[in-house]
Amino acid sequence: MPLSGNHFLSSESGSLAPVLAIMLIPMCAALGLSVDYNAAIATKGSMQNALDAATLSITTLPTSTSLADRQVKLQESFAANSGQGTAKLDGFVVAADGTSSINASASFAMPTNFMQIARVDTVQIGVASAVRKRPALVQTTFKVDKVSGHWNKTMTLYGTKFSETAVNPLMKITYVYNNFGDPKGYGTSTVYTVNGSTTTKVQEQKCTTRTVLNFLNLVVGAITQTSGYTKYVTTCTNTMYPANGAGAVIDVSLMDSLYLQMDVPSAQITKLKSNDPNTSNRLYLNGVEVANGEKVDIFTAVPCGQSSQQAWEDGGNPVPAPVSNADFFYTVTGKCDFNQRASQTVLTQ
Repeated sequence: MPLSGNHFLSSESGSLAPVLAIMLIPMCAALGLSVDYNAAIATKGSMQNALDAATLSITTLPTSTSLADRQVKLQESFAANSGQGTAKLDGFVVAADGTSSINASASFAMPTNFMQIARVDTVQIGVASAVRKRPALVQTTFKVDKVSGHWNKTMTLYGTKFSETAVNPLMKITYVYNNFGDPKGYGTSTVYTVNGSTTTKVQEQKCTTRTVLNFLNLVVGAITQTSGYTKYVTTCTNTMYPANGAGAVIDVSLMDSLYLQMDVPSAQITKLKSNDPNTSNRLYLNGVEVANGEKVDIFTAVPCGQSSQQAWEDGGNPVPAPVSNADFFYTVTGKCDFNQRASQTVLTQ
């Protein structure tokens, strides 16, 4: 066999060897093209992933960040995610309702290996990414509707700022029973805003109870109760601070997480928390009791531009139960705009 091969190559009458040699050139070129093409596809996929991550990352920057600084952060994040080439912020627009639209692109001149035979030194690779971010909660307003029960209790709104771990109280509502002895029990509720060590009273609701012979000629809003032959009438007065105030107005634009906590020292379960699946089922959102085992995200539990009626069952009655069994009723209103939270962000390209 080796002799046959040598004879084939040394033959002067045959023409197949030169033809084969000529055919090897395009075959090698095609092989090289395939290698460079696959490398370009892999590079483009890696760049796309890096650009998507970078575009999402700049939506969580503070609202005061300039476009120039967002461009710097976009490139830094793109490079940190192994993106090759240059990333460019093509557009960052915030609509009147707080919805933001972000467009970015990246380009890279990828050096070739085998295609240089055909004098193609680089292949231009381009990718694009688009993000839409819906408005998120930036402000909440709490106002007491009615609180009852024979147990004193306090509801507190806690928040954690972006890039921090400390949990801070932002608002609290205290309730003190008046000890009159009526079946449901009413007392005085006080609403405060909390800023560090400073608490500011913004609402006080004082309820007084008396016994009556009948329920005739009652004032609007009077609460009636009957126990045996005894009739009770409770009236509540609201005082706002200032007089035209809306309640506890809380800026949550810098908060990454929020939760509500009800402290009831006399109850079997002394702490009820909206983000604790073991106790969140005592919270009612617009009359609907939270299901067992669920965590409540306060950012989604407070609607944008609307009011939500919420309530807590403080532990005196078993749950599930109708909302009428609850003890702590309040209204919370949300205001939404563009902010740093990433949960409302979706890739659109």
